[in-house]
Amino acid sequence: MKLIHKEGYRIILTTIVILIGLNYAIGYFGIEWLNTITLIASIIFFFIILQFFRNPIRKVTASENEVVAPADGKVVVIEEVEETEYFKDKRIQVSIFMSPINVHVNRYPINGKVQYAKYHPGKYLVAWHPKSSTENERTTLVVENDKIAVLFRQIAGALARRIVMYSKENDIASKGEDFGFIKFGSRVDLFFPIGTKIEVELNQVVKGNKTIIASY
Repeated sequence: MKLIHKEGYRIILTTIVILIGLNYAIGYFGIEWLNTITLIASIIFFFIILQFFRNPIRKVTASENEVVAPADGKVVVIEEVEETEYFKDKRIQVSIFMSPINVHVNRYPINGKVQYAKYHPGKYLVAWHPKSSTENERTTLVVENDKIAVLFRQIAGALARRIVMYSKENDIASKGEDFGFIKFGSRVDLFFPIGTKIEVELNQVVKGNKTIIASY
């Protein structure tokens, strides 16, 4: 696993070209203090872009019956809801809000087989809007094994307007492996069968591949 995610390669290269061009252009005027400020600002901006696409190596240590966090962020929803896209019944929803400073890689929370994978175009409401889960640009995945089926959803927000999903139906899902990326944040929803033991609390900060979200 690389420390910089592949989704960042093009943006990082473009940033380097623009910043080099900017510094050369500013340097043309020969104003030393302006050159220094531009260089410092460019370095800071470059490292901000790098952190957006960082991909920390995290080994999964959870047991087979434990669901790991698919993303870094904060738990903002734990409630019983009606899931209308795939299961069409009541489920327990757990939502993780990803801020722009979080790691944006999304990883499989369980082992199993991808039974459903669909992309939905949509709006770009703020991630905490009640209707963002059903009206925003999003992807929906269902992974099932012999014990449980879990639906999880990548949701774009006002800032995160680029969702990438690698999964296809009938793919084998390995817990902890990448299934997608949300550029610059937003949120991930998980839907569990009623009766699943939820292991997190509201406002808890979670880490992808490390925090146990639920057990079955």
